[in-house]
Amino acid sequence: MITASQMRAARALLGMDQRTLAERAGVSLPTIQRMEASEGDVRDVAETHMKVISAFRAEGVEMIGDHERSNDGGRGVRLAHPVGLTGRTH
Repeated sequence: MITASQMRAARALLGMDQRTLAERAGVSLPTIQRMEASEGDVRDVAETHMKVISAFRAEGVEMIGDHERSNDGGRGVRLAHPVGLTGRTH
């Protein structure tokens, strides 16, 4: 499972726009827009998740879930606290 915040952060790391992600993942632009507009975990078809995650992996971005370590010790993006618990939104 990935979150909308992870998707936006991964795109930002790559300097990639939504259209480019959609093309590289083989999904439609409205699908990417809907996924990124989600609150918390992205709710979508598992196959779509895998396409998006694979597109990021192909570009060198690893999605790190809650309480997971980075497999390769490379750079990643993770919120230290869930949004809202610290009183900050970003």
